[in-house]
Amino acid sequence: MTTPQEELLPGTRRALLHRVAVAQAEGRAPSLVATVVRGGNTVWTGARTCVEGHGPDENVQYRIGSITKTFTAVLVLRLRDEGLIDLDDPVERHLPGTGAGKATIAHLLAHTGGLAAETPGPWWERSPGSLRPELSDVLGEHPLLHPAGRRFHYSNPGYALLGALVEKLRGASWEEVLRREVLEPLRLERTSVRPQAPHAGGWAVHPWADVMLPEPAEDLGVMAPAGQLWSTAGDLARFAAFLVQGDERVLSAESLREMRTPAAPAEVADVASGYAYCLGMEIRHQGGRTLVGHTGSLPGFLACLTMSVADDVAAIVLANCTSGPLLFTVAADLVGIVADAEPRIPSPWRPLADVDPLVLELVGQWYWGTYGFVLRLTADGLAVLEPLSGKGRGSRFRCNGDGTWTGLEGYYAGEILKPVRRPDGSLSHLDLGSFVFTRQPYDEGAPVPGGVDPEGWRGIG
Repeated sequence: MTTPQEELLPGTRRALLHRVAVAQAEGRAPSLVATVVRGGNTVWTGARTCVEGHGPDENVQYRIGSITKTFTAVLVLRLRDEGLIDLDDPVERHLPGTGAGKATIAHLLAHTGGLAAETPGPWWERSPGSLRPELSDVLGEHPLLHPAGRRFHYSNPGYALLGALVEKLRGASWEEVLRREVLEPLRLERTSVRPQAPHAGGWAVHPWADVMLPEPAEDLGVMAPAGQLWSTAGDLARFAAFLVQGDERVLSAESLREMRTPAAPAEVADVASGYAYCLGMEIRHQGGRTLVGHTGSLPGFLACLTMSVADDVAAIVLANCTSGPLLFTVAADLVGIVADAEPRIPSPWRPLADVDPLVLELVGQWYWGTYGFVLRLTADGLAVLEPLSGKGRGSRFRCNGDGTWTGLEGYYAGEILKPVRRPDGSLSHLDLGSFVFTRQPYDEGAPVPGGVDPEGWRGIG
């Protein structure tokens, strides 16, 4: 429920409505509904439709296509967190005989398993799943197109395999496990495998004439974990809030951060466009922002869920047309409208409740060779090492409780930062993955590799 403190300004609301109105009109979508989430709460919903008096609201179901993959990925991460699998397990260990070769569970989540993009036979999204009753029917005789782990190649059959993995380890259908472990705890009561009234009908809009053709709504069978779900803007708003905040009944915030971390080697074109794939989620860059979520499409429907974690704003856009508005662009614009017009108000600064004097001694200026760095402590107990120039390698570090710190991102992710002390207990230097950081450039009192010229610093003459 939106409280008065969460309501958007009238100018912001009009800008949002204008954006979705333009998207529906120029994209020639029979209907389009959108929702914006800020601080975990829905703060705006808007819709446009070609049928006067029948505008959809946040409770009308649309098919969400590949956003289903994010739900499936949550189920797989739950299995990992319970210790039933390791993401580095070969898929064949749990599903022998699939022909997935050396592909691991992580490879399938990140679309790097080398599997084909689509199934053999008729267009699977527009034909009944009964035509493909077994995994072998969606994988075909030669499921592998590329070596596992070498390149990103989007694979819908890969997520059918992940759904089968969930079914085998849970001893229940993917649909039942999803309902029990995700939909019910998160109160996603309008998200389902089959449409439930009120729901939109799927349409194909002629590319060169303003006429429409109804699209079939097929049950995808074993391909369901790749794109079966129907949902609403309201349910996806709650799901977006969960994807940022976590819910210990479903998946921790730490595991969700892992899901939002790039896990696939980028193609050249993806590097240029700022696209990366994670574990069941996509990262895109638009308008100077990093946006994470997923898009979806099935004949008759388009969907997008995207969010800026830094701005704490998410947007969901749903439309009932096979092609039309570029929903990611629309959703990204909705995020940008709110974040720019009403930027996030930071929490009040508060000092640390307690700090170890030995830790406090680490802060300040350091040098790696002649490169200047600063190390500071943050209110959340992390250490941040940053280049003074603002350019170069930096990272946050988490305290390990034994005097050492582990890097959390970038070049230093997983690397150990260790304060080194002299026999008298005084601080000598920092060791970071064999790099020696000293208080002065090439400090002669520290064990700088290669030594320091005894004549010291000098001019040219």
